[in-house]
Amino acid sequence: MALYFSHLRLARNPSARALAALLQPSGVGERVSAQHHLLWSVFADSEDRKRDFLWREERDGSFLTLSARPPCESDLFQPHQIKPYAPDLAVGECLDFRLRANATRMKRGGKREDVVKAPIDALGQKERAGQRMEIASSAGQAWMERQGEKSGFRVVAAVAEDYRQVSLPRPGALHRNAMKLGILDLSGSLEITDPALFLMHLEQGFGRAKSFGCGLMLIRRAR
Repeated sequence: MALYFSHLRLARNPSARALAALLQPSGVGERVSAQHHLLWSVFADSEDRKRDFLWREERDGSFLTLSARPPCESDLFQPHQIKPYAPDLAVGECLDFRLRANATRMKRGGKREDVVKAPIDALGQKERAGQRMEIASSAGQAWMERQGEKSGFRVVAAVAEDYRQVSLPRPGALHRNAMKLGILDLSGSLEITDPALFLMHLEQGFGRAKSFGCGLMLIRRAR
């Protein structure tokens, strides 16, 4: 299947600027929720379309997407930068990566837990701030290693650049009932053990909450 890697930037025309507060709210949870709908607007070409793309927001407010179809043009965006995506990888090749993930694991009883939040919550209140990012890195690397075992790669190194809890608003629900996501930013390097398997999982994305900007792994050949 053909894949497309795209760079999307919001338009600067008066119509788009008039909607800026709705498209890019200041609150983190509201922003992620709005972006979820915003990105769907360029991929949902029919009412029954299922998500077949991954996306993430960059620091400058632009978006990167990996998709099975090119994104549709929209008055809310500048003309998209789109290119075919077909990495040619070999066993033993080393890649640098960046990944924004909702990293979870299954608990006994069939419930999922955030791999970073659980060990942080186990600490006393005074200890949490000082150990937060150390835990995020160690839990994040362990989670990445488990991903690699089933996805055709071996983790060489992984470190957490950021970890945050985001509350996503639900229409008509009280704030305490908002959907909560742990969002972990990881970077590091990996070694390819099965190129075909890795590319399949790269297309599918890693972790959960893919509709909300998680799961897209960015890769480049290690220098």
